[in-house]
Amino acid sequence: MVFIETRIDTGDYDAWKPMFDLDKPAARRDALGYRIFRGVDNPNEVFIHIEFASVEHAEAARKRLVESGVLDRFGDTQGPTVVVEAEAIGY
Repeated sequence: MVFIETRIDTGDYDAWKPMFDLDKPAARRDALGYRIFRGVDNPNEVFIHIEFASVEHAEAARKRLVESGVLDRFGDTQGPTVVVEAEAIGY
């Protein structure tokens, strides 16, 4: 499995979420799925986890996302970073 991981302090989750849903840069076009996590101490801080079938799909999505400039409006962002699963633990 291959993923894009991004952390953003949205400043206002309720204003950010509809823009995320539009996916203007088409970052999730080839995605198998995604998950959004919110910080407990700061619910405007989000951690986005997007799953892809291949490194090529993830890298292409990352390129579209970066080139779109949508992340530039946030002063506190980490990623997007393409990662692969190193280990999974069952519960």
